[in-house]
Amino acid sequence: MGYRVVVAGATGNVGREMLAILAEREFPIDELAVLASSRSTGDMVDFGETGKQYKIQNIENFDPTGWDMALFAIGSEATKLHAPRFAKAGCTVIDNSSLYRMDPDVPLIVPEVNPEAIDGYKAKNIIANPNCSTAQMVVALKPLHDAATVKRVVVATYQSVSGAGKEGMDELFEQSRNIFVGDSAEAKKFTKQIAFNVIPHIDSFLDDGSTKEEWKMVVETKKILDPKVKVIATCVRVPVFVGHSEAVHVELERELSAEDAQSILREAPGIMLIDKREDGGYITPVECVGDYATFVSRVREDSTVENGLAFWCVSDNLRKGAALNAVQIAELLGRRHLKKG
Repeated sequence: MGYRVVVAGATGNVGREMLAILAEREFPIDELAVLASSRSTGDMVDFGETGKQYKIQNIENFDPTGWDMALFAIGSEATKLHAPRFAKAGCTVIDNSSLYRMDPDVPLIVPEVNPEAIDGYKAKNIIANPNCSTAQMVVALKPLHDAATVKRVVVATYQSVSGAGKEGMDELFEQSRNIFVGDSAEAKKFTKQIAFNVIPHIDSFLDDGSTKEEWKMVVETKKILDPKVKVIATCVRVPVFVGHSEAVHVELERELSAEDAQSILREAPGIMLIDKREDGGYITPVECVGDYATFVSRVREDSTVENGLAFWCVSDNLRKGAALNAVQIAELLGRRHLKKG
C-alpha cells in the first residue's frame, strides 16, 4: 500500500526534479497528481525516466481531500493561498518556499540533521524545506557539532544561477553567448551582469546591510541545528548553472583535528568526503550535478581562532538544496507517522 502524492509546481526546475527523484528512489506511490498554474494546464510532464507521463492539472481547481501529501514548489505567494487549503483537507504539505520556515508551529527539516523535529508537523499539517544554501551546510555541520559543538560559523557562498530559477539559467546562457558575438549583455533577472562575473547580492537588502538570503542562512541554521550557534554569511551569485559551493569556517567548543574531522565526515550520513590534498583532489559544482550527496573537501585547521576548522562544501542545489530534501522529508514522514509505504 502506497501514498496518494501531489507535486505542485511540476513544470518548474524544482518540481521536475521532485518528480525525477520520486521515480529514482521508487517512492511508494499509489496515485500521483501533478499541478501547476492555469498557463500549464493540460501539458504533459515526465515521471523521471520511467517512461510515464502525467497531465498537468490546475492547482486552483484541485481538491486535495483524500491525498496524503503534497510537495510544493510554487513560491511563497501561491503557497500562501494553497498550503492552508491542502493542510486543512488532511493533505500534509512539504513546502519548498520560504513562507513557513520560521513559523514556530512548522518544523524545518533536514532529515540527516533533525529528523525528530518532524513530530511537530501536526500543529499546521505543514513541513518546511530549508533554503538551498542552508541545507547543504547543516548536513556538513551536524557531525562536527555532535563531536565538538559548533560555536560560530563564517560562510561565503558561491551560488549557481539555477537558484534563481529558469530565468536565471537563461540569462547566464544568453549573456555568455552575446558576449562572445559582441552583443549586449544587459542584466534583466540579476542586478548586474552574471556572465563572467560574480554578484555579492542574493535577495533583497535588510537594514543591517545583509541580504535576505544571508539572513535565511543565519536563522535557519539556528532553527535546524542549534539556536546557540552564531552565523554570518556572505552570499554570492556565480556564473555556474547548477551546484552551490560554500567556503565554511567553523569555531568549535572543543579541539578537533583536521584528521579527526575527516574521519567523522567520512562516516556521516549524506556526506561524501573527497579530500586528497592534490591537484583535482576536491569536488567542484560541475561534478556534483545529479548526485544526492553533499560533498566536502579541503578540510583543514584554522589557526586564526581557537578550535577552528575550515572546509569546502558543494552540492546540487536542485537536489539536496530543494527536491531531494523534500522527498527525504516525505520518506521520513512516511516512516515515522503515516506508515503506508
